[in-house]
Amino acid sequence: HAAGAHIRIVGQVLDGEGVPINDALVEILQADAAGRYVGSAAQAEADGFTGFGRCGTGADDRLEFAFATVKPGAVDGEAPHVDVVLTMRGLLSHAFTRIYFSDEAAANARDPLLQSVPAHRRDTLIAQRSDLPGGVIYRFDIHMQGDRETVFLDL
Repeated sequence: HAAGAHIRIVGQVLDGEGVPINDALVEILQADAAGRYVGSAAQAEADGFTGFGRCGTGADDRLEFAFATVKPGAVDGEAPHVDVVLTMRGLLSHAFTRIYFSDEAAANARDPLLQSVPAHRRDTLIAQRSDLPGGVIYRFDIHMQGDRETVFLDL
């Protein structure tokens, strides 16, 4: 019963050759549709929104992660986004990235973090929207290496 536009975020974690990785763990943290982060268990219960999700890629036949959530609102002058933490076999430390939304071009153009990324790499942080009969889906594949390597953040 969370307020806001209900969406799904789906994708795969891919190695340098574009092969899906079967043991990645993807975690997300995001603001609600009004741009507020959940501050307590009571708030999450009342709003029907936790702002957190965890999905392993090995749980799906297509080796995808998927999150049913609401599209986040803007927070403190930033474009709507979802923070991502990624871990897997062979990765010695968590990798951090963000998901921005393709239908938020004006907000993306003003986002300080996204604008700090070289222009030719920004699209690796932008999920592509599809309007399907079942609802809105944003596709976001995470490339660990190669020509389309996702931008990872040094946090």
